[in-house]
Amino acid sequence: MRDAHRLEPASANPGGGTVLAAWERFVQGEDHIPGVRPLVAISWHRCREQYRVDPRLTEAPVAVAEPDHTPEHDVVFAELGFRAASVAHEVGNLGGVVTVTDATGRILAEWGDQATLTKAGDCRLAPWFCWSECAAGTNGMGTALETHGPVSIRGAEHWCRAFHNWVCAGIAVRDVVTREPIAVLSICCWRSRLPESAGSWLANAATMTRCLMKRHARDNGAELVAAYTQARARSGAALAAVDTAGKVVIADDMASVLLGVPASTPAVDPTLRWNPGLPELIAAARYATGQAAHHPDWVGSTQIFAHLADEPTPIGIRPVFSSGRLIGHLVSFGASDGTQVPQAEEPAPPRTQPRRLVAMRDNRMVLLRLPEVSFAESRGNDVWLATDQGRLRAASLSLDKLDSELADVGFLRVHRRYVVNLSRIREIERGLKGELSLVMDDRTREMVPVSRRNAPAVRRALDI
Repeated sequence: MRDAHRLEPASANPGGGTVLAAWERFVQGEDHIPGVRPLVAISWHRCREQYRVDPRLTEAPVAVAEPDHTPEHDVVFAELGFRAASVAHEVGNLGGVVTVTDATGRILAEWGDQATLTKAGDCRLAPWFCWSECAAGTNGMGTALETHGPVSIRGAEHWCRAFHNWVCAGIAVRDVVTREPIAVLSICCWRSRLPESAGSWLANAATMTRCLMKRHARDNGAELVAAYTQARARSGAALAAVDTAGKVVIADDMASVLLGVPASTPAVDPTLRWNPGLPELIAAARYATGQAAHHPDWVGSTQIFAHLADEPTPIGIRPVFSSGRLIGHLVSFGASDGTQVPQAEEPAPPRTQPRRLVAMRDNRMVLLRLPEVSFAESRGNDVWLATDQGRLRAASLSLDKLDSELADVGFLRVHRRYVVNLSRIREIERGLKGELSLVMDDRTREMVPVSRRNAPAVRRALDI
């Protein structure tokens, strides 16, 4: 087996005539672009419709400010810097450069061939400049932040014409608890193919870095269980411990019923923690994480719709720290002390609503008009669209994101797993216990359940 740490050269120059022709049509407004990889086509769509990046941009913009990040992020940057530096000589011998970029697309450091570094400097492919998709369009670093797994962007696949001479591959390293990106490791070459093993080397480097993060997260999970055990001995209220993303690490008998998770079963491994399926709890935990990061003495409270409860249940949220680091929260049911957690976020600034929804069929991108979509369903790690063309996998990885984009154009969240097109509801069925189901007007008359907490919004929207 070839050593995953070795980078082997590739022989041929990348072709790009078909892609270049498709790019020229797409930037002029045409949507039909055969011969373009779906990952690239979806990125182009974001650049044109969402980010409005000028394809005539000749250099990356300056990074405007250093983002907040935790000491754990510093460890990731240092680890990736070590791995980049260790392969810099090999990459340089192949005429390439290797970079480390933060979660905003800002290049932190760069190593490799001096001649290529000089070329990179001409378009600001260098430290202190920003290569997120919204700043520089489709590229190896920025597009890696938008997706999962290794990403390669070749020649004319770049959104900006000035970058068409580059071939880049990148992979995002994501927080093992929140799944938010922390950094990107990438390799870039000028007018030549990437090393054949670039993708496997990037994946291996990211995996090794995530192993370091998982060990740290497991230690934090064990400490959170210890804090829960101490608090449980002092209080008779229903109690649970959640991590900074709202996943349940442990819950007592009563809390487990309300959260819909196993009782008294520790889940310290970040990949095995319990998802309560309660959007309000997850939102409250994430809000608490943000508050506690800046105000360690913060304690909050709110109300959530828990499982098997007919009315909102009050909860108290108390952050848990270990060695000065926030590791999670204790959630006590029936408590109402502390600062009230906002029920809704601040109104978002006005934005352009999507003209189309992007979906995938095999190896092709499908652009759907909104009336063609009956509903969206979250299933596992994917979002599926029920459309007039059948079931299609949505390009969006998050039903929450899709919900926020479609909220003002006739779509409504009716269940934690479903967002429906209100104009496509044909019938409403009431169950024996008063529960609602929506019969859609698609070909199969599919039924979509309405959760108890969303039923009032459905009645208001349909005037029933």
